[in-house]
Amino acid sequence: MVLHGRRLPARALHQVQALVASHPEWSRYRLSRELCALWNWRTAAGQWRDMAARTVLLKLEQRGWVRLPPRRRVSPNRQRLAAPAPRDWDQRAIRGQLAQLSPVGIQEVSKQREGREELRSLLARFHYLGYRAPAGENLQYVVRDRAARLLAGVVFAGAAWKCAARDQWIGWHRYQREARLNRIANNVRFLLPPWVQVPHLGSWILGALEGRIAGDWQTKYGHPVVLLETFVEPDRFAGTCYRAANWERVGQTTGRSRADRHRTLQVPIKDLYVRALRADFRAALCA
Repeated sequence: MVLHGRRLPARALHQVQALVASHPEWSRYRLSRELCALWNWRTAAGQWRDMAARTVLLKLEQRGWVRLPPRRRVSPNRQRLAAPAPRDWDQRAIRGQLAQLSPVGIQEVSKQREGREELRSLLARFHYLGYRAPAGENLQYVVRDRAARLLAGVVFAGAAWKCAARDQWIGWHRYQREARLNRIANNVRFLLPPWVQVPHLGSWILGALEGRIAGDWQTKYGHPVVLLETFVEPDRFAGTCYRAANWERVGQTTGRSRADRHRTLQVPIKDLYVRALRADFRAALCA
């Protein structure tokens, strides 16, 4: 059995069942922390994988294998899904050549409350998919020109759990994917607000992020990423900025959602683009 990327043998299930049954007075938070300690389940940076453990507990409950105590309060992660406060955006057009905006600054804001809120509000207002709190490991960037005007917002999060086109292109098998999926980052949001009309800005941002994201990921999570991926709806976008930044289209999705257990849900088919961050990325992913 594999839950949240972790292979669980039968003895692990018995450990969870014993832990829950022995401590009916514990909260779900306490159970997830104790489970992390029991399995020594940490990120590469040494932090407890508390949310991953919580997900395992919830999925085991959904399958009827454990019975968790009632929730005592709303999860802070759920609270963050509330609609962001309205903002007045300066929507005066930003035009001209990229050189006229230089130096362009890129700031990683995932640990900065104000920066996160600004990006969240921007995406909620102007991105066609809106804003969705990134689950698990993620980096969030805002881009500004030399006058501190906001030019773009970019979010990278964990890779898609399965994607046939990607997995065939990499050439890894299931167990390699389960062990090394966190070496791939998914560009889940990329937005230039409608008032920003600067040729080649999108591809320039992608190129600049390509040069720093592995180091940023290493600093925050204690391990690198070696491959970037993104999914583009071809009926909406041509993927021009990705192709201009040397991303490679390697296939399409099948039009199924990750929640489509019964093969009845239909979602838009998307083009898959990838960008390797180092020449030996396949060796790193298939080790």
